[in-house]
Amino acid sequence: MMHSTHDQHGSASPQPGRWFESDAGRLMRLAEGDILGARLPNIFGYHALEIGCIGGGGSSLDASRIRNRVRLCVSMDGPVDDYATVCGNVQSLPIASDSVDVVVLPHLLEYEREPHAVLREAGRVLRPEGHLLVSAFNPWSLVGIRRLVSACGPARRWQGHFFSETRIRDWLALLGFEILSVDRFFYRPPFGNERMLEKLKFLERLGPRFWPIFGGCYLLQAKKRVTTLTPLPNRWRPRRQLSGAGIMEPSTRVVKQ
Repeated sequence: MMHSTHDQHGSASPQPGRWFESDAGRLMRLAEGDILGARLPNIFGYHALEIGCIGGGGSSLDASRIRNRVRLCVSMDGPVDDYATVCGNVQSLPIASDSVDVVVLPHLLEYEREPHAVLREAGRVLRPEGHLLVSAFNPWSLVGIRRLVSACGPARRWQGHFFSETRIRDWLALLGFEILSVDRFFYRPPFGNERMLEKLKFLERLGPRFWPIFGGCYLLQAKKRVTTLTPLPNRWRPRRQLSGAGIMEPSTRVVKQ
């Protein structure tokens, strides 16, 4: 098993772990957990893998029915629970190819210098027809605006690069994934106390109907497709001789003088 640290392999920026422990962060994680709770129970297999430890309590694999669950973190500073937790490089996973049934990437791509490499590794370890679930912040939302403002001030926890849903879709398509579903959620502003956020709860009901593309987060579910080779028919058959209107076999004739 490989061991590595976050800095050694050049991750882009620290993840906003403290924000996930705020009132807004906890509400966002609860909303994400509800969506995972609807998706994961329908995915079966033997091995489930969560890559990245973002904090905020719980694991993205809590709703999975798969018994063998593993969490891979870039450092051992992540949360500890009942699942096996290992430390490794997310761009070179210490996991055998075609061995995992479901991989969950919770808000990891935004904070890696080579997010496409992370997706490629996730595809490598997935079994054929395995499922990949990617959650990410939406740059075209109030969360995206908060990130821009925080990056210019003393708060450095929002330095990650937020990718649009379209960009992630394109990357997955290039890697041979089929998009099965997309869920957009968390339409409330990513700040304020619990009382204020509770008053704005109605936005979670109106947002998906009137401005769905402005959800603060989205979760993509994709399936790993494997291209199979179709054998070509044999085109090198000997051509039979044609004579007149029918097909005649060669024969020997005796001509009388």
